[in-house]
Amino acid sequence: MVTPQILVAFAKFIRTKLDGYFKNIRSLSGTDAAFFTGVKSTITNHPLLHQMSNDELVVLMLALVPHCDPNFFNSIISDYLPQGGEFAEFGGVRGTNHRGILPTGETAQFVLAGNNLTSRLTVQDIFSTERLCYSKRILWLETPREGEPKMSGRIILATDVVEMLTAGKTAKPNFSADFPAKLITTKMEWADLVVHPETATHLEHIKTWLLHNQTLMQDDVLKRKLKPGYKALFFGPPGTGKTLTASLLGKYFDRDVYRIDLSSVISKYIGETEKNLERVFAAAEQKNWILFFDEADALFGKRSGVQNSHDKYANQEVSYLLQRVEDFNGLVILASNYKSNLDAAFIRRFNAIVPFPMPNADERYNIWQKSLPSGIATDTTIDWKLIAKKYEITGSSILNIIHFAALKAVAKKHPQITAADLLEGIRREFEKEDKMVN
Repeated sequence: MVTPQILVAFAKFIRTKLDGYFKNIRSLSGTDAAFFTGVKSTITNHPLLHQMSNDELVVLMLALVPHCDPNFFNSIISDYLPQGGEFAEFGGVRGTNHRGILPTGETAQFVLAGNNLTSRLTVQDIFSTERLCYSKRILWLETPREGEPKMSGRIILATDVVEMLTAGKTAKPNFSADFPAKLITTKMEWADLVVHPETATHLEHIKTWLLHNQTLMQDDVLKRKLKPGYKALFFGPPGTGKTLTASLLGKYFDRDVYRIDLSSVISKYIGETEKNLERVFAAAEQKNWILFFDEADALFGKRSGVQNSHDKYANQEVSYLLQRVEDFNGLVILASNYKSNLDAAFIRRFNAIVPFPMPNADERYNIWQKSLPSGIATDTTIDWKLIAKKYEITGSSILNIIHFAALKAVAKKHPQITAADLLEGIRREFEKEDKMVN
């Protein structure tokens, strides 16, 4: 975590740069070394930040200090401009709510290069896509308004890095319009999952990839020819275990799983969907998340013919996202009710196409048995195999029925799940789909 001592050292570091500008005094001997030693001591537990160059650490601190001390830059600059006035060379902008100085790329240029034009151009390289800061989404430049210099954009420090350096821990990102993904978890175990044998075989292949892909990518030949990520399509009716399976993969491989419901995030504004999802992709690549796209055919479905300009840009947006999914370096799962709904050009790019069919009678019987509560008695005359054979329903519906029957049971004087309660629960589930119970 950043300490008051580090902020004091950074303030001294900034003052040496201002002394050089206003008083023509060179930086004090040892100041830079003391500052960098102090900063590095605060980030030794963060492998990415510890790899940063000294110049990158300066930029990181420039972006961080407004989160710690809103008046940090104003208080220093006022000593050099006691009467106030413009200090355009220092860069910086005012925020909407924040009233202090928010550093820009121009601020980094001033601090690191002063008025040396050649050195100022070199500072721009810190924000290039090839550098660690950008590629790992540690910090980057906000895109300025059209026509304004690139380096006039604010330096943006990733929220999780801010939290780690100020609070010592990072919180999970919240679902929002700007971050259209939600963490999904489960308390279930692999033993609770009942799927068709063909589905189970495909899932074993995915587990093998999660376990061994890093080893495979060390091979000199394969790492040149294979893409680092894995793309799987889960298709089948609602309630057959697609979301549960994704959650279990994350649980047992210690990876967060973020669910994106594409049907709810597609923007009516061209380019907004792409921009919002890019934030999710960038965070997922840095943190090794599993991405789970539900209702995938809403965006990755068959592309329309171009009838107007909106169709043209919408298809371009989809094409971009198809490429972004293909380039993703982790596990991405797309879920759809129907395989045929997806674009044929994208189907060919999947590493695995995993069916989640309606469970058969034996599988339904297994689900019924695994779903019965341990603390509530069940009528011993219930023929579970007959029920499993007679009623073609999904695992999700079976859980809903057991939930309904168990609530009915605990409301009784002598709690017991009865055949009548089960039948009423089954009828309720069938009514949801406008079906009749025989």
